[in-house]
Amino acid sequence: MVFDGIILSFIIALLRKGNLQAFSTLKLKWGWIFPVFLIIQLSVYFLQNSIEFLGQISGFIFMAVYIVGMVFLYVNRDHKGFNVILIGVFLNFIVMVLNGGRMPVSAEAAAVLDPMYLEILKEELYAKHTLLTDATRLGFLGDIIPLSSPYPKTQVISIGDVVMNIGGFQFIQYIMVHKARKQESASVSDLKEVNN
Repeated sequence: MVFDGIILSFIIALLRKGNLQAFSTLKLKWGWIFPVFLIIQLSVYFLQNSIEFLGQISGFIFMAVYIVGMVFLYVNRDHKGFNVILIGVFLNFIVMVLNGGRMPVSAEAAAVLDPMYLEILKEELYAKHTLLTDATRLGFLGDIIPLSSPYPKTQVISIGDVVMNIGGFQFIQYIMVHKARKQESASVSDLKEVNN
């Protein structure tokens, strides 16, 4: 859902006559963290069922990734939308840390997905998810919101995912539309001064 939100935000920004130029001047502290931890997380996703030890500690790895991610967002909180994204990540983190490092998924909500997904979820480790049960803590923060037609991609999301998308939307609109316009205005002013 987060990636869907990013794509949608880019499309809306472009429709608002925004551009990507402002990203060239974007400065993020610890900017190298995101790609490194994305690779780590994807590696765990694909290997946790084939490497027993990795499967046993995968929940701790996911929690470590979340903690570092929240620190990254906090140190860059001066950027528009990052505080909102941080709140969304924290909501997902809380429910995961209380449930063994995995995101609970509602079976009822997941009914919109391929039935094979639920079968896999019941029998083995799947990404960072686990089935939501009566024993689940703060289950309302888990993946309980189903998305299906007319939404183009069937999936189940959490309240935290929704909040993260709101923050991501704010950030991208600010960078591509508002900041880009400010840079264009500054460039025009500089050009006028040169001509004068």
